[in-house]
Amino acid sequence: MSLRGSFSRTFASLALYNYRLFWFGQLISLSGTWMQTTAQAWLVLKLTNSPVALGTVTLLQFLPITLLTLFGGVFADRFPKRAMLFVTQSVATVQALLLAFLVLTNTVQLWHIYLLALLLGIVNAFDNPTRQAFVSELVGRDHLQNAVALNSSLFNMARIIGPALGGIVISVVGIGQAFLFNGLSFLPVILGLVLMRSREFQPAERPARGNVFRQVGEGIQYAVRTPDIFLILLTMAIVGTFGYNYGTILPLLAKYALNAGAEGLGILTSAVGVGSLVAALAFASARRTSQVVLLGAAIIFAVLLVLVGLSTSLPLTLGLLVLMGAVGIVYTASSNTGLQLSAPGPLRGRVMSLYFLLFAGTTPIGGFLVGVLTAQFGVQVAIVILGAACLVGVVGAGIYGWRSQARARRRTTTPPLPLPAAQPEDPVQEEGVVEREEGALPAQTAS
Repeated sequence: MSLRGSFSRTFASLALYNYRLFWFGQLISLSGTWMQTTAQAWLVLKLTNSPVALGTVTLLQFLPITLLTLFGGVFADRFPKRAMLFVTQSVATVQALLLAFLVLTNTVQLWHIYLLALLLGIVNAFDNPTRQAFVSELVGRDHLQNAVALNSSLFNMARIIGPALGGIVISVVGIGQAFLFNGLSFLPVILGLVLMRSREFQPAERPARGNVFRQVGEGIQYAVRTPDIFLILLTMAIVGTFGYNYGTILPLLAKYALNAGAEGLGILTSAVGVGSLVAALAFASARRTSQVVLLGAAIIFAVLLVLVGLSTSLPLTLGLLVLMGAVGIVYTASSNTGLQLSAPGPLRGRVMSLYFLLFAGTTPIGGFLVGVLTAQFGVQVAIVILGAACLVGVVGAGIYGWRSQARARRRTTTPPLPLPAAQPEDPVQEEGVVEREEGALPAQTAS
């Protein structure tokens, strides 16, 4: 394939007007979000010099995701997703500007940060499942894997741009301006939602209105009873809890292990983004993924996390983080694509809310563990412990997946029991055979 053809395939979804508006708006907004993440972590450490306080902020920001994101999935299935995103992005704008005001007026206190982190978590509990499920309405099934990978690429481009800018802004101008820039960065997203063409949305089937709790249960039951989806969610629960704690781990590494300062924190975070961006663009041009790729990437990610904990060199840590970013994006993009392709339209929001719950909603546990283990043993030992737990869990999930597939193969290769031969001359016997054949169908389906 020519270079031009490969380029066209990598960026195929950007040819669609609505997705193009969505993608560029998100690039700007997410860069601001990463800037705020860097500034918030540095502000907490500046005010308290406490790893436990930083872990508490992470806990409060992600706890609403744990408690509410499944309901966010129901709302994503029930209501027009563009309208939902307009509301959530507007509230996030107010949150960022309020935090900027408190810092710029020198009135910010730790409890302010706790409260606003909690508010942002509530917003994200409804915003993220909606945003994930919205992609299929923007591009359709044929472009879905490409669009998911391009979403990953913009997330990681933002991870490169945002923290680097955040470190510069904090050092040159101040922490408050970083929050201000984030508040302004939501405006392109809101404008893009307004300018989208409704006639170009893909048809979206919505479930009938009903009890919210019952509909949450329907999504959970479907995920648990579908082996491919359950395996993806199981590994995400493990990696999300023990592995994806960059927001807590990297500030602690920069301050206590590597003595890198605010600029170093931005560089460390951007290193993850560099690896992720390269991997995301490569994944965007791939034709399909598999469970082998998914599990292999998760195992390598866990090993690299252990090595990061053992490293005392800034250049070595940067190299390991680049590799972690690359394999991490292969894992998450494979997971996201697999779930969206497997989930039926009326359940997609709820399935993706489970994905986001386990991707981000487990972070309160992981962030709190990082803070407590760091206070007890030091940041490097804490990272090694979490990496080892992640590795053991993913290997266990892989064994479960292998056994589930083996059982499925046995069920499909076992020949059905022969039916008694019908006697043509006996109409009663013929009728009995028909009844047995019809009665066998539900049993085979249930198995």
